[in-house]
Amino acid sequence: MSDEKKPYGTLSEIESFGSIVAENLSPSEQARELPHASGVYLMKDKSGAIIYVGKAKDLKKRVVNYFQANRSAKTAALVKKIAQIEYIITGNEFEALVLENNLIKKYSPHYNISLKDGKSYQMIRITNEPFPKVFKTRRIIDDGSRYFGPFPDGGKLDLYLSLIEKLFPLRRCGIPLRKRDKPCLYYHIGLCSGPCAGLVSEEEYARSVDAVVDLLEGKTDALIKRLRAEMATASKQLNFEEAAIKRDQIDAIITTSSEQQVQDFAQESRDYAAIEMRGPLCTISLMQMRDGRLIGRALYRAETLGEETDTLLNFLVQYYADGMKLPQFLYVSHEIDINLIRQYFAELLGGRLEVSLPLEGKHYRILRMARENASRDVEKRLKSKDNSQALVELARVLNLPAPPSLIEGFDIAQLSGKYTVASLISFREGNPDKPNYRRYNIKSLQGRVDDYESMREAAARRYTKILNEKLERPDLLIIDGGKGQVHAVREVLDDLGMFDIPIIGIAEKLEAIIFDDERPPLLLPEYSEALRLVIAVRDECHRFATSANQAARSREASFQLLQSVEGIGKKRSMDLMKTFGSLDVMLNKKPEELAKEGGIPLPVAQRLLKQLNL
Repeated sequence: MSDEKKPYGTLSEIESFGSIVAENLSPSEQARELPHASGVYLMKDKSGAIIYVGKAKDLKKRVVNYFQANRSAKTAALVKKIAQIEYIITGNEFEALVLENNLIKKYSPHYNISLKDGKSYQMIRITNEPFPKVFKTRRIIDDGSRYFGPFPDGGKLDLYLSLIEKLFPLRRCGIPLRKRDKPCLYYHIGLCSGPCAGLVSEEEYARSVDAVVDLLEGKTDALIKRLRAEMATASKQLNFEEAAIKRDQIDAIITTSSEQQVQDFAQESRDYAAIEMRGPLCTISLMQMRDGRLIGRALYRAETLGEETDTLLNFLVQYYADGMKLPQFLYVSHEIDINLIRQYFAELLGGRLEVSLPLEGKHYRILRMARENASRDVEKRLKSKDNSQALVELARVLNLPAPPSLIEGFDIAQLSGKYTVASLISFREGNPDKPNYRRYNIKSLQGRVDDYESMREAAARRYTKILNEKLERPDLLIIDGGKGQVHAVREVLDDLGMFDIPIIGIAEKLEAIIFDDERPPLLLPEYSEALRLVIAVRDECHRFATSANQAARSREASFQLLQSVEGIGKKRSMDLMKTFGSLDVMLNKKPEELAKEGGIPLPVAQRLLKQLNL
């Protein structure tokens, strides 16, 4: 972009565009006074500190949503702290994204995601000098140096550096290189080639650096071939000590290379970014593939009150802000504004980057692995919280005989009557108990949209099983819904004689607790630990139901993909899915295995793998 098209200019110029809504208005009234224009909004607390920065295509529509009655608990917690709203109008949403990132970097608002909140993993740096130095670092400096990583496993990073020290006589001294008349001790013991004293040419030294890059990128075939030749030469010359060193180096390289857990054969650079949130807890998993090998994995942790899509977009803008780590392809777990971030990479960072949200194929499988890593991490963080106070308070406000040790929750997800799925989740001592999660594909609706009937079917299937098999009964059942859903489940439990299981619902409007009797809805204060726990159960129900719904949609997409292959019709696609269970399983088969196990001709199996193994 030219300077004339940047109304945001420098940061000082940016702030001169800011407008303050009348201070005598309440925050909700201030929101209604905002203009219908693209821009950035800054939320301040009573002390005047900026606590949240966001961008919007339409400032008024976006900010007014924060004050709606059905806002989430996270949003309610943020709204409670807002005293003043300021805004800056930009020419379009792209300019708003750039400005938002600049303001987040300057002010580090408490409720925005910030990379400094995450764990800083170590990387390997190769300096940009005639005689580069190779070492580990946590800082990225924009001086043309090359970086490899990040390395969550410090032991693996040290193994690489140890290999590099043994294999390549690169310099150990400081930055920049200083000329000396005589080389240091490292030269005399064979661990440095003496560039400081002019004892090695730039070309010869560069060959060693190129070999280091090959090692870090997993291109080890040529390096192993060279070492084997040197080992053979040393053996012929009866230099068995040198031959043994070469042998150990080869073994170390092979061991290091074999530890790569994800591998394919594409000669390209790809990153996979997946986000998982549980309340304000956020974990983003980033996996880096280079030339078909997984070279880096990292988890970035933060606490934020933003939504998942906004948080992921902000993270990506911050992570790639220096323009030094841009891959060719970026695959994301959520539906962020892809065109917007493409424009950001192209115009601000000068790099063309393809961004997409895969639903099938190898990229989907790798992204699923990244998302699982993020999910496990955020759940581990959630479990580390002590919820005993919340359980005691919950028992008191609901008039339960004791704090509920086992809580179960239900939610329904559907799309226009299709893929209706009920989720059952379990919390043990106030924390998620994933082994006891269940999903129920609703069979009784025949295309109708009926949440009450869906709840009845799911509850009947779950609690009939508990009754028949004498399984542990929950101390509390939480329904994502209002009176209708709660009464539907109460009827089922009463018919089964399970009168002792208490049931509550949580309605989106005002986060009110709904009872299964004549008691009026209960409104707990926003700071209530009991309310926080109930909302956590409800949000986990919703997440689990939605992911099941998406899986069902993905299954239908698999049928459509299969039927796009010549020789596979509706019946054959159904038979294949019944045999293998998923498209992923089929795509991991060899053509001969797929043909034999799936009962299809070999040419059809070959076409399927070639066409769909993208």
